[in-house]
Amino acid sequence: MASGLRRGWDPLAAVTALIVLIMMGLYVGFVAQQDGQVLAWLLGALALAALLAIYSAIRTALWRGLALTVSGVILTVVGILGILSIGLPILVAGVLALVGAARSQHDRL
Repeated sequence: MASGLRRGWDPLAAVTALIVLIMMGLYVGFVAQQDGQVLAWLLGALALAALLAIYSAIRTALWRGLALTVSGVILTVVGILGILSIGLPILVAGVLALVGAARSQHDRL
């Protein structure tokens, strides 16, 4: 019999998605304040990572571990690329996603 925790939501994936969505908003705000142009590839990568994390937050999702791993890798790469500006919270979200992916593999066993 599965516990309620295994059937519910994964807090690491949910926090990952929340961090990414907040950082997307802050990034757009910072760029707008400086009259700059938003990098479409960066927003696309962050949006994809956030969607994968949201999908992965559901513990019964079929490809949850893979989706969370891909999200973590994307966020880690983007976080390293942007480490001097908005990258640190994104890097933290990437690490959270990768830890969540490792835990999801452990939960399956």
